[in-house]
Formats: sequence, structure tokens, C-alpha cells
Amino acid sequence: MNDYRNLFTDGLWRNNVVFVQMLALCPLMAVTTTATNGLGMGLATTGVLLSANIVIASLRHWIAEEVRIPVFVLLIAALVTLADMAINAWLHELYKVLGLFIPLIVVNCCVLGRAESFASRQPVLASTVDGLAMGLGLTFALILIGGCREVLGSATLFAQASLLLGQSFVFLETTLIRDYHGFLLMLLPPGGFLVLGFLLAGRRLLERRQP
Repeated sequence: MNDYRNLFTDGLWRNNVVFVQMLALCPLMAVTTTATNGLGMGLATTGVLLSANIVIASLRHWIAEEVRIPVFVLLIAALVTLADMAINAWLHELYKVLGLFIPLIVVNCCVLGRAESFASRQPVLASTVDGLAMGLGLTFALILIGGCREVLGSATLFAQASLLLGQSFVFLETTLIRDYHGFLLMLLPPGGFLVLGFLLAGRRLLERRQP
């Protein structure tokens, strides 16, 4: 049980995909103009991470060492294709927003990295926990950065959540300030780098204050 708890802590905080490993920065900068986009991208990537870890951990004894990387890439590509078609079918508005970045999950280093460094060497249950934890850690980072940029850029939070994710998410939509003209820089790529930099600095300060 302690091992699984450590896996969750690593994925969510100690070895976070964004704040520690500095991976997945391309979709992070592109889609995190709102917390809603970050949530959608994070859930899609979590689904692929979780599925890839389960499949690769299940097949690890049948995959030859010499061809493991091409096989991993093919398996991940198949799972991403399924996720792409599912989002297009059931969450089409979100699909139009995320666009090209859903297929690009195939080349996301965190997915292939967890398959190579963990799932190919560990049993199914541990790989499942690792994939879920890493995915949730990535989703947390995407929502946090998207939320900061959205609040500063347009004074809203989870705008259009019901349109992009379905009516069950309407409770998330919040307008903080009416008639707010916005801070445009936060909605542009430089704003993403600024927010990421401040969050990384804040994380470092928290770690230094911990005993």
C-alpha cells in the first residue's frame, strides 16, 4: 500500500510531468488559454497514459527487447487514434478547440517515457497506478496554468465548460469580474511561459520551506 501511495505522490507532486520533468510543454502552452481546455487535454492524455501502461505491462513478456520502442509507439498510436475518434464523436466542440494536439499525444514524451521506464518493467497493477497518477499530475498542471491565464486574461474560470465538456460541467463556469477588458498577454504564448515560470518558482519556495 505504501508503494502505491508513493507512486501517487510521485505522479502528482514529486515527479510531476510538467513541474519536475518539464515534459508536454508544447500542448501546455498551446491549449491552456482556459482551465476548460486544460481539463479536456489533461483527461485525454490521462486516458492514453493509463491505457498504454496497462496494455504494455500486460504484454511486456511477449515484446522482444530489440523492437520494444517501435512496438510501444504503435500501441500508443492506436490508443491515441481511439481517443481522437471518441472525443470527435462525443465531445466535438472540445475536439475543435484541441484540434491537432490530440493526435500529437502520440509523440508526447511523458507517455512513451512511462511506457519505457515503468510499464515495461512492472506488473499491471503498479503500472495502472503509475499511469493514473502521472495523468492526474499532468491534468492538475494543465488546469492550474490554464486557470491562472484565464483569470488574469479574461476574469473567468472554466469558461464554456458546458459547451466543450457537456451540460454536467456547467457548475464549473464562473465569471469573477463583469466588464473586464482583459490582460491579453496572459492569453498568448508568452503568458504561458510567465505563468509556468512563476509556478515553478513557487514550487521551489515551498520545497525549501518544508523540513
